[in-house]
Amino acid sequence: MPAKPVPAAPPAPAAVRLSPRESACLHWAAAGKTSWETGRILEISESTVNFHLRNASRKLQVRGRRAAVAAAIRRGLLHPVTA
Repeated sequence: MPAKPVPAAPPAPAAVRLSPRESACLHWAAAGKTSWETGRILEISESTVNFHLRNASRKLQVRGRRAAVAAAIRRGLLHPVTA
């Protein structure tokens, strides 16, 4: 009787590289800051913050800032923020 083939392991997630601005925006999102507040802190516009958060979400293959923060922490791209 032939042996059953062993199922292949799921592919490892591709390496993700976040830009410094994407990482900074995720950091402040993890700290609970709004896009407006993050923009004031980083001296960029609110829409630019949203742009960087959308790019980070796309790279991490998630939807939304909370999911992006969680995915970045899981992958070791962002350290958990404590208050």
